[in-house]
Amino acid sequence: MRIYSWNVNGIRAVSRKGFLDWVTDEQPDVLALQEIRIQPEQLKDKLKNLAGYYSYFTFGEKKGYSGVAIYSKIEPVNVSHGLGINRFDYEGRVITAEYENFYLVNIYFPNGKRSKKRLQYKLDFYDATLEYCERLREKGKGVVLCGDYNTAHHPIDLKNPDTNQDTSGFLPIEREWLDKLEDFGYLDTYRDFHPEKETYSWWSYRTRARERDSGWRIDYHFISAELKPYLKQADILTEVMGSDHCPVTVELEF
Repeated sequence: MRIYSWNVNGIRAVSRKGFLDWVTDEQPDVLALQEIRIQPEQLKDKLKNLAGYYSYFTFGEKKGYSGVAIYSKIEPVNVSHGLGINRFDYEGRVITAEYENFYLVNIYFPNGKRSKKRLQYKLDFYDATLEYCERLREKGKGVVLCGDYNTAHHPIDLKNPDTNQDTSGFLPIEREWLDKLEDFGYLDTYRDFHPEKETYSWWSYRTRARERDSGWRIDYHFISAELKPYLKQADILTEVMGSDHCPVTVELEF
């Protein structure tokens, strides 16, 4: 099963940049999107009903903000929305699809750059996410936790680590949560295959960073330890355009 994750920075915007043709050509088994930035009444049929896919959406209450989606060739056993905590769920950041062998949790994690209050919101969201995933594991299935985490874990994961020590997205307290995630048995799938490769998944529009490949790796597929025997490959598709992020992929074989 090939699972793709992509922050599209607006699903309507990316649909005008070849998104549908890309899906047709690439044929992911599951495609998890973040930051779709759309409301139900704005979702046209061409995006709601992709040929060969079941589609599911979680919308934020604020128009033009947040939102996540899953397109799946395989019909999930169940689909749920949110973490079960209204403080977080009204922003529309979480959608979970249960499959026969695992749970896929697709999340657009908050950005902490706006203020100290927003940073704390992000950290609280992180903790709530881990608790949520651990509850899923207790049901007897592994977890694939994918999405835009809005944090680069290690210095290798961003172009300029020295000048970003005090920037949200690379703060020690944010990175410590990713350490904690690994302590609970979750594996960064890309690093498992590419331990020393400097590859990024997000580049700022404001500084034309993509042209210089001055980016950050903030999009991940973490898997719980139960799924490690089924892990076959992971990659970052840096050549795919249409957003300030690019897709990241993982392949599991059951």
